[in-house]
Amino acid sequence: MKKTSFKTISKSQRLGMSSADIEFLRNAASMDSPAVYDLMESDEKGLSQEEAEDRILKFGLNEVDYDRSPSWVKQLIKSFVNPFILILLSIVIISYIMDVWLVVQGEKDYKTVLVISIMVLISGLLSFFQEYRSNRAAEQLKNMVKTTAAVLRKYVGRNELDMKMLVPGDVVYLSAGDMIPADCRIVQSIDLFIGQSMLTGESLPIEKSANAISEIGNKPVIELNNLCFMGTTVESGAATAVVITTGSSTYFGSIGRSLVGENPATSFDLGINKVSTLLIRFMLIMVPVIFLVNGLVKGDWMEALLFSIAVAVGLTPEMLPVIVTANLAKGALSMSKQKVIVKRLNAIQNIGAMDMLCTDKTGTLTLDKIVLEQHLNVFGVEDDEVLKWAYLNS
Repeated sequence: MKKTSFKTISKSQRLGMSSADIEFLRNAASMDSPAVYDLMESDEKGLSQEEAEDRILKFGLNEVDYDRSPSWVKQLIKSFVNPFILILLSIVIISYIMDVWLVVQGEKDYKTVLVISIMVLISGLLSFFQEYRSNRAAEQLKNMVKTTAAVLRKYVGRNELDMKMLVPGDVVYLSAGDMIPADCRIVQSIDLFIGQSMLTGESLPIEKSANAISEIGNKPVIELNNLCFMGTTVESGAATAVVITTGSSTYFGSIGRSLVGENPATSFDLGINKVSTLLIRFMLIMVPVIFLVNGLVKGDWMEALLFSIAVAVGLTPEMLPVIVTANLAKGALSMSKQKVIVKRLNAIQNIGAMDMLCTDKTGTLTLDKIVLEQHLNVFGVEDDEVLKWAYLNS
């Protein structure tokens, strides 16, 4: 097997899980415990604080990439970047030129410009305030939840650290109920069982050990039983492990990284785009035709231009964005009363149009455990003999 060095990984680990990271995990799985410490330039006493700080600078924090909330300025601009809003803004500009700028003093007409501008502002600001408030609430919830790990550091001993402060080479202690803080190589274990349902969907826990795997072959890294992966949980037993990869270079991080930035259009977005496209097509056909016909018939081209612009304004339902946004905001407020945070206002349409929701409940709504309420015989009486035979057959 081709060996990958710790130095090589240090150059690539910020970029997400690569083939070099996978090869590095395979190398660690094939080695015995002392060799793993050497590979990670660590030892049984863990890293010193200085070494850990140096590796944080080299690898970054142990955090998976995620979509961070945009600044309020970007969010405000995004609230107005909507095909329908853009049509209304273009009408505002044209109306201002024709009704205000090119008209002599005393005949200026601000009504159309003001009415449409107010509609645009109400729609955009309503959407902005609702989404901004939801994003802030989501960030506050995230900051309230902190996961710690039991880490061994030189001259400090065992202490609880925020999971994001872990670095490759750290020695961590695992016990029942703990979440695995990074991709680790187990160096000591006692009856260790890890639940990997988060990564594989398999509800049954997998037994793990510290034994080196001599013949790895083409096995996927997730099937190597001396490795444990970020996001999985310790069902039972205890272990000592060495952190191999952190953050986006973990197996879990590579999955999360593939989802970052994906923001598919909702059915509401698609519907708005279709309506906007239809309106633009109507305008492109009707406005030039009316302008030419009116100009040729009456001979007053300025009046023809004003009339064609009036037709364009008439084709556009100015109140539609306000009505739609107000209804979506009302839906978001109703859901917030049920403790649901809506980060994207347009997603409400998808929820409302849902006929059936299929979700995997194992490990979330249920614990994959059977609770025995009673043990009755055929006469409906509690009988320990029934319990004994049921236990022997379980």
